[in-house]
Amino acid sequence: MARASFAVNMISPVLALAGSMLMNAAWGAPISFNSAIGLAENEFVLREQYVLDQSAADPSGAERERKAQALISVLGYGINSNLVLFGVLPYFDNRFDSGPQSARQTRSIHGIADPGLFARYTLYRRDGSGRTLRISPFAGLDIPMSEDNEQDSRGKIPANIQTGSGSWDPFVGVVLTYQTLDFEVDTALSYQENTQAHQFESGDILRFDASFQYRLWPKQLQHGVPGFLYAVFESNIVYQTENRIATGKDPDSGGTRVLLVPGLQFVTRRWVIEAAVQLPVIQHMNGRALKNEYIFRAGFRVNF
Repeated sequence: MARASFAVNMISPVLALAGSMLMNAAWGAPISFNSAIGLAENEFVLREQYVLDQSAADPSGAERERKAQALISVLGYGINSNLVLFGVLPYFDNRFDSGPQSARQTRSIHGIADPGLFARYTLYRRDGSGRTLRISPFAGLDIPMSEDNEQDSRGKIPANIQTGSGSWDPFVGVVLTYQTLDFEVDTALSYQENTQAHQFESGDILRFDASFQYRLWPKQLQHGVPGFLYAVFESNIVYQTENRIATGKDPDSGGTRVLLVPGLQFVTRRWVIEAAVQLPVIQHMNGRALKNEYIFRAGFRVNF
């Protein structure tokens, strides 16, 4: 995935999936990160999610703003009850504005970003009456297949807004899911190592995520209900190291973000629609690094 456009959600935005059923009931799942529940053998899941990341000017008062939009397509396939393979294909539309209004400069780029591949394996499971616990490690790689040397009338577009990275970027993590008939709790810990390409290396990313989904409707499970409405409350803690450029570390990059994520899901036996907004509550950024104003997500999933 392109390096700078969605640093807050580099791994999991890319990984969030759901659509599991137990005892004839549908389940909610995280919107901003990955669920540990796997697919059934020979089952597919398709997820489409629109993401809008709006970032504001830095504390120094310099007028800078970034608007990054993405359509992220994820296709998963259940090899068996434990092993699931996923492919991720993002499309980015990035815009960066800088300078005073009287001399505003705009750099923009759009196109298909670097695809990703990853596998997730259910290492531990414990099922009970109306409940299940799963622990699943995952590992994958973002593949440099997209253009990373685009230019405009001002010359080469900066590496941190290119749609492609030019580098092979591996990631690993583990997710835990505990489900009951009324609620679900998910936690995830993940790490992505970003490698160098063209004298630029995006900062590595360490993140911890948590999610709680509670069934709002129907209050009591019964036959004939068309779907289930879940309230979703999540948090993302994201730490990113500084970018590296030809002269060394970039002091105006990287830092720590904590985001709270309220959302809603409507879940049926085969499809899910969802929406959420990631709201920053803590942002300790290095130097003049941009801060997030908000990140909006909306999409659907379908199992087949």
